[in-house]
Amino acid sequence: MSAYKPLVVVGDVLLDEDIEGVSTRLAPDAPAPVVDVTGDQRRPGGAGLAAALATRGGRDVVLVTALGDDPASEAVRRSLRGRVRLVELPLNGTLPVKTRVLAGGRPLVRIDRGGGAPGEPDAAVRDTLAQAHAVLVADYGRHTASAVREHLAAVAPKVPVVWDPHLKGDVPVPGARIVTPNAAETMALCRGDGDSLRAFAERGADLAERWRVATVAVTLGERGVLLTRPGAATPMLVPAPYRAEGDACGAGDCFAAATAAALADGALPEEAVQRAVAEAAAFVAAGGAGNPSLWRTPPPDARREVPETDPFVLAEQVRARGGTVVATGGCFDLLHAGHVGLLESARRIGDCLIVCVNSDESVERLKGPGRPLNPLPDRMRVLAGLGSVDAVAVFDGDTPSELLGRLRPDVWVKGGDYSAEDLPEAGVLRGWGGQAVVLPYLDGRSTTLLARRAAEAAAPIRPPGR
Repeated sequence: MSAYKPLVVVGDVLLDEDIEGVSTRLAPDAPAPVVDVTGDQRRPGGAGLAAALATRGGRDVVLVTALGDDPASEAVRRSLRGRVRLVELPLNGTLPVKTRVLAGGRPLVRIDRGGGAPGEPDAAVRDTLAQAHAVLVADYGRHTASAVREHLAAVAPKVPVVWDPHLKGDVPVPGARIVTPNAAETMALCRGDGDSLRAFAERGADLAERWRVATVAVTLGERGVLLTRPGAATPMLVPAPYRAEGDACGAGDCFAAATAAALADGALPEEAVQRAVAEAAAFVAAGGAGNPSLWRTPPPDARREVPETDPFVLAEQVRARGGTVVATGGCFDLLHAGHVGLLESARRIGDCLIVCVNSDESVERLKGPGRPLNPLPDRMRVLAGLGSVDAVAVFDGDTPSELLGRLRPDVWVKGGDYSAEDLPEAGVLRGWGGQAVVLPYLDGRSTTLLARRAAEAAAPIRPPGR
């Protein structure tokens, strides 16, 4: 991330308003619900929401949009002040206001008011785009993207451009890195049979070829995102990390903003989409655009894909209900059948299994240069994904003794053919009445052996006689 090369968001800002209340009766003059208002909130929508979400992690964000002198425009300026830098086009008219009336958290009706057309961009718009690290176009069909299309086309070959399209908006500029239509937009833009993954893959590939863009990421809600390319027969499906229950309003903006931010950080399109899918799921689970904390406090860095279980809290909870805490440890550099068998056996001993994994520095000291083959975040994620593992903890020493002193497991498990009393951790366990045990490994399985086989398989074959 560079302070002098910001992420630039270009698009149409709206003012979103939620009127919240409860409804227990119908109006006497019509079969319409009566809503007793309990509160209301106003916030930037459209490109304004996307720009605010893009600031996560302290990122420098500039928003290029059309604003006027009307009260809605002033409300947007106040909400975004201190979060993003504004580069404004003149607005001929008033800013659109979208009002939802909700009862019990469910929308009853939406009322749209206002609207205008953006004026001509000035030199500040051109210079801002020329200095961008990445560009997100949040098109809401109000023609801001059309007004600056010439400048967008000029930067597309130089920096990543993510284009979130709208049926009433402009087509993406050629060379855009990722275009993010949702399922309904994709079906309207490219006719086809059905809503199967195959049908969406064909539509996405056709749109990518028609628009002359590198990638089309079709967002499919709970099914995830389908990543397609021009002429590619096999797309990539990126599923959501978990089923997110909540208000999905703004999820598309969150996905597009996270995708652009990841590309600005140097991620490949596949990596960017995976990160963005996870962030969008977390956004929905937290309440979506209607989450009041989104605007009360600076947005947090939301790159963690799945909330992790705190190993120390877990150990305390299991002990408090009289359960048995089991722990094991190791490098777990290349997970193999021996590791899986050990972890499954260890989990059956007690009520939870916490894996203590060596840090990268610790692995290098123990195994030598070139190890670990997999960095710590990857090793932790693989372990946490196993059904037998309840939590993962990290230690930096040559032994996990200090970490064990904090976890205080009832049983410490190691794999191998040596005596439990020979383990350096055995004495530590006795301090609180814990027990060290040894479980057998499967013969012929080890990370070192796997790495040696891989190296031999990758070695060039020498012709006979040489």
